[in-house]
Amino acid sequence: MRTAPTVRGRAFRRDATPCGSGGSRDHGASGTRRAWPAAAYSRLPPLPLRIAAGHVLVLLLVLATLLSSPPARAVGLPPAAQLAGTPFARVGQGEMRWLGFKLYDAALWAGERGEAAVEAPHVLSIRYARAVSSERLVEVSLDEMRRLGFGDEARLARWGEVLAAALPSVAAGDTLAALHRPGTGATFWHQDRRSGEIGDPELARAFFAIWLDPRTREPRLRAQLLGLADSVR
Repeated sequence: MRTAPTVRGRAFRRDATPCGSGGSRDHGASGTRRAWPAAAYSRLPPLPLRIAAGHVLVLLLVLATLLSSPPARAVGLPPAAQLAGTPFARVGQGEMRWLGFKLYDAALWAGERGEAAVEAPHVLSIRYARAVSSERLVEVSLDEMRRLGFGDEARLARWGEVLAAALPSVAAGDTLAALHRPGTGATFWHQDRRSGEIGDPELARAFFAIWLDPRTREPRLRAQLLGLADSVR
């Protein structure tokens, strides 16, 4: 004959509290303990469902934290760029988001507003909201240049090597800035320190086209940078 399982030596029924325990929730007038009704247990969701619900709650909290990024803030002009001989003024600024996640703030500095801003020297400053590796920065840049129709694969491969030397990995809060001199090339700064130089005018034009060409993937951000639309506050 099989005996009932025990808890620390006391008999225990699956539908009742431990016999001899002082923790019973239900006592009769005579003090005799009564078994917990089976229906009380059936009201609880299955354990796997309760665990899954907890995971969903944690995920929602994480997403809420990520999506609650601060609004766009002013992105500064590198001190070295101020010595380039052009009286730069901030033309516009905006922010880039992907699926609701903030990627970076961007600002354009030039001597003119609107379309005329890109015809003379201008500076694009980007402050990143998340860490990005140098390899990823180069990869995305080349993908966008390819989409815009710049160069064949052999030339893009050469451009990738040049960009890898100019674009370092960035941490959240870091700023990359680039001064474009149309027809000449571009100079890059990371955290106000010079990080590279591009002497190929076509590569420099292709790089800045990612944000400033009319065919850009982000026309709203382009309009904000050129001062053609209200900036995100």
